[in-house]
Amino acid sequence: MSVKDWVEKTNAIGLKATAGRYGGTYAHPDIAFELGMWISPYFKIYLIKEFQRLKDEENDRLKLNWDLQRTLAKVNYHIHTDAIKENLIPSEITKQQANSVYASEADILNVALFGMTAKQWRDTNPDKKGNIRDYAIIEQLVVLSNMESINALLVQQGLPQNERLIQLNKVAVTQMKSLVENKAVKKLK
Repeated sequence: MSVKDWVEKTNAIGLKATAGRYGGTYAHPDIAFELGMWISPYFKIYLIKEFQRLKDEENDRLKLNWDLQRTLAKVNYHIHTDAIKENLIPSEITKQQANSVYASEADILNVALFGMTAKQWRDTNPDKKGNIRDYAIIEQLVVLSNMESINALLVQQGLPQNERLIQLNKVAVTQMKSLVENKAVKKLK
């Protein structure tokens, strides 16, 4: 389906596709950035590094505290939690039971990427404050952000947790290998 057909059939806003000599596809900058980050992990890292540089300059001017890792960790949070809420949490459970489902899904991502649950990390690192994601490198945070979107899609498709874990681990290994070994990403650092 072409962008023009998609825009017409879904009444999409923020996108415009025009045919002809001076035509083209135009998108709101937020949509264009999201699409670019979804298509290319390298572009995503570039944007993150550029954003970090700008925030560092702003911090120097304004003396503000800013934490890239916490900001990045929240990028796909709502997509992930909405998929869990809509597909995995029954309507008649307690808040504590719902929180258990959310924690279980977060641990799928942790195991797929870091090889351990949040509790296992805390037990192994009792002297450290925060959680496993607070100590992640930028490449891991990019992959984690991508995995949240992928897991949301897999949850919506009804895949069981054990099958999602296997697929997410394959994604984590492939993307980490690609990001860590890529010369273009190394230049961004």
